[in-house]
Order: sequence, then structure tokens, then C-alpha cells
Amino acid sequence: MAPRKKPAAKRAKKVTIAKGVKVKRGKESKLQKKPGGSNVGKYKSVAKSKFCGPAGGAPEGSYPVNSPKRARAALAYAHNAPNPAGIRACVKKKYPKVGKSSKKGKK
Repeated sequence: MAPRKKPAAKRAKKVTIAKGVKVKRGKESKLQKKPGGSNVGKYKSVAKSKFCGPAGGAPEGSYPVNSPKRARAALAYAHNAPNPAGIRACVKKKYPKVGKSSKKGKK
């Protein structure tokens, strides 16, 4: 008799799209196709509370605002979300000074 082969490792049923956020395998790609969700799953190390996507009607795991630089980017890309005002409000709540123009050096 031939020796038995070990069964191949099973694929995980859920995948992580953000720190503490897991979704069923395959749902990640569906979320990426929704408006404002093209980057879902690309920020696996960012905490769930550091995303503004759900505030603007976009999938969770989109529009990360864990730094001022990403907050500015979220404001710039908010027009892609179903509700851009929700994204802007969320960013302003977390980073009140981001997006305001300074009057220094202007005459």
C-alpha cells in the first residue's frame, strides 16, 4: 500500500480587510467593486475606528484616516463615495485642522 498523503491545508473561510475586521472570502472583491471601495483590504494594519468609508456610504475598510496625510487623501477622494459629505464630516471630526488653508505668506 502507498503511504497516505496529508490533506492540503484548508483555505481560511474569512479574510482580514482591516485590523479586527474579517469578511467571508470573496466578499472582499465584491466590496472593492462598490463605489468608493477600490482599496478595501489594502490597509490590513489599520484599526477599524480609523476608517471613514462607512460614514460616506462606502464599504468598511475604505478611506483610512490614521494619519494627517491619509486624511488629506480621503478628502481628495471623497467625491468617489456615495455620500461625500459623510466622508468630509468624519475626517473633520478626527483631524479638524486638515483641509483648512493657512493664510501665512499670502498677501
